[in-house]
Amino acid sequence: MTLTWRRLLQIMRARHWLVWGSGLLFTSLALAVCLFVLPKRYTASADVLLDIREPDPVQGQMQTPALLSAGYVVTQADIISSDRVTRKVVRALGLDTNPSAVQQWQDDGAPGTVEQYYMDALRRSLEVRPSRMSNVLSVKFTSTSPSYAASVANAWAKAYIETNVELKADPARDFKVWFDARTSQAREQLEKAQARLAQYQREHGIVLATDERMDVETARLSELSSQLALVQGQRAESESRRDQANGQLGNSPDVLQNPLIQNLRADVARAEAKQEQLARELGRNHPDFLSSAAELATLKEKLDAEIHRVATSVGGTNSVNVQKEAQIRAALEAQKQRVLQLRAERDEAVVLRNEVESAKTVYELVLQRLSATNLQSQVQQTNVVLLSEALPPVRPSGPRTMVYTILSLFFGLFVGTALAVWAEMRRPRLRGIEDVVAVLHLPVLTAIPRIKKVRSARIPQLATSPPASLG
Repeated sequence: MTLTWRRLLQIMRARHWLVWGSGLLFTSLALAVCLFVLPKRYTASADVLLDIREPDPVQGQMQTPALLSAGYVVTQADIISSDRVTRKVVRALGLDTNPSAVQQWQDDGAPGTVEQYYMDALRRSLEVRPSRMSNVLSVKFTSTSPSYAASVANAWAKAYIETNVELKADPARDFKVWFDARTSQAREQLEKAQARLAQYQREHGIVLATDERMDVETARLSELSSQLALVQGQRAESESRRDQANGQLGNSPDVLQNPLIQNLRADVARAEAKQEQLARELGRNHPDFLSSAAELATLKEKLDAEIHRVATSVGGTNSVNVQKEAQIRAALEAQKQRVLQLRAERDEAVVLRNEVESAKTVYELVLQRLSATNLQSQVQQTNVVLLSEALPPVRPSGPRTMVYTILSLFFGLFVGTALAVWAEMRRPRLRGIEDVVAVLHLPVLTAIPRIKKVRSARIPQLATSPPASLG
């Protein structure tokens, strides 16, 4: 026969004593186990607050936006149950050194160390529950002793806070070691650059801060250039005067402008006029005429000698100008080389100074980061705060008698139903019209409905004797 829902209900109705008996049996067993077998368990809770908006104590800046995500709270929950925090709890409770605890570990014969044994044992009773829509984490620990549960929960919360501080300080300590090495290296580079600059300044006599040599030498170069231009002009003029004097001595400007030559020419003119007058008056053979002619010849000789002397002096002046130009030109070339050398030395000194400034900047930056990481490595503050300590619970959290009882009742009813079906399969019964048709293969003509029992009405008893008033 096929087991349908209707037939199942018919079987359960017919064998209800088996179904309810099984349910009552399992319920009674569960209630007895919860009341008399299972020990009472107590759960203590310590709450910690994650202040993710707290500014950095060293740099004074707000925390990064990554701390505001929901994953940050979940990460902190994983940190609480990590080996690092659990190991601190085991050591804080002294389970790794307590003789009785060590003896229990040896008796159980568990693999690994005693520390690992109790880490696993404590984690099985730990529950970390993040509060919804808040930054509060509840660290719950369950034990048969209320005081022990509270002490373990508090130890766990404190170990988590210490670990949170270490997670912030340990990277800073590692960076501090690295920055120490980089600081020493940067200091050495700065000292070497300063030594090279100082040696170069001593060798070439350059002081970049107060060096006026470059300005003096440049001014001297400009002055020599001006002197050379002036001498070149004088030389050109003297050459022109010399050439003119060599070609036409009498018409040379130097000759014409010479006072002595002018006086001599005046004397020659007067002597010539006197000679002409004597020639007319006395004749050319007169002694006075001859004396005047001799005097005129003497004056002309003096004039010619003076003209030659002036022309010669013009040529000497030109030679002096040429020599002076050569000297100034040589001095100018030497000064150019001196200025170029000073500029090259100054440029080299500037390069060395820039190296010093660059090394100094690197050293200051590394030293600044070293100071910051040094402070961060010594920080003992964190954004995790113990909001409330765990207190020994007054009421037990387990076993959950009501839940276990209800579950046992449903399980018992299920087992009873299964037993009823099993019994029905062993000894089948005709429970309805479908069973008659399926088993006997006969048509059903009619069915007698089930009639509920009706209690018989009480018939009032008639009086067999007349009333007393009538007697």
